[in-house]
Amino acid sequence: MRKTLGLLAALLATTLTHAADAPALPRLKLDPTRVAVAGLSAGAYMATQAQIAYPEVFHGAALVAGGPYGCAGGQLASALGSCMKGTPAPDVDTLVARARKLSDAGSIGKLAELANARVYLLHGKDDALVAPVVAEAGARFYETLRDRVPGLKRMQVHDDGGRAFAHNLPVAGKGDDCGKSVSPFLGHCGFDAAGAIFTELFGQPTRTVAAPRGKLRTFDQNALRPGGKDAFLADEGYLYLPPSCAAGKPCGLLVALHGCKQNAQAVGEAFVRDAGFNRWADAYDVAVLYPQTRASFAPLNPQACWDWWGYSGADYDTREGVQLRWLVDAVRALGLPPSR
Repeated sequence: MRKTLGLLAALLATTLTHAADAPALPRLKLDPTRVAVAGLSAGAYMATQAQIAYPEVFHGAALVAGGPYGCAGGQLASALGSCMKGTPAPDVDTLVARARKLSDAGSIGKLAELANARVYLLHGKDDALVAPVVAEAGARFYETLRDRVPGLKRMQVHDDGGRAFAHNLPVAGKGDDCGKSVSPFLGHCGFDAAGAIFTELFGQPTRTVAAPRGKLRTFDQNALRPGGKDAFLADEGYLYLPPSCAAGKPCGLLVALHGCKQNAQAVGEAFVRDAGFNRWADAYDVAVLYPQTRASFAPLNPQACWDWWGYSGADYDTREGVQLRWLVDAVRALGLPPSR
């Protein structure tokens, strides 16, 4: 027993030392009009939570293999059933009504802030993990908001669901069989999802870049704990800085959220290096933030998913949600100007 306790103490000391060595996020010359969020699967659910809770921060969102905001309703059973298998299909009208109610109460941002937002929803016809009907419900959620909330007629919603790929992020470079969903969930599909995401969220690039030339670095995620509260994240996250951003020029930001079992502890640096975002970041002068979750059994999250069903607390998908607060604090630490 004494030997076991000694080993655990040594491992804890090593972890704390490693985390303390990671630097803080740098201060960038961040353009607040060019801040967006993207995610795969659980990361897609988290991305829509981020945009709906903080629409004044995240002006664009790309959801790959995800469903509508608020789908799980704080229930794991609903997350595994309706929000993944589509049985029953998510009730979009009810979810939109809840979002409007939360907005009126101030629990999420003012939905009118989505007036100029860009939303890109990408999902494969062969996805057996998150059913196409669920992803279509995600698109209908935004379309219904656009139709029912005054002032949102200009919001751009692009539903891209006609492509044949499974539950993964299609990449132009090295990857696995497009028709399979295997770790690290990067599929060689003859389609560059990262390039499409950048185009949808930031417009056409001004130049072409063959390979990333910037720097991928780690940072201390614990330094950003909201009020010291555990956000159930790993000790370290990643930040990719294009040369222009590192040189102090105006810079946009994309927050890229991995899926379940796709965090660095599970797949190493596969997602942060091979998903394809870094090359496009150079072409667009956009830094890429790669936050990392951690697996746990208390609360129950063994696959290191982002919280889209309530393991971090009942307010997980509102402005009080600890992970959403962490994300916004990270964007502010990178240089987001204070709200007027």
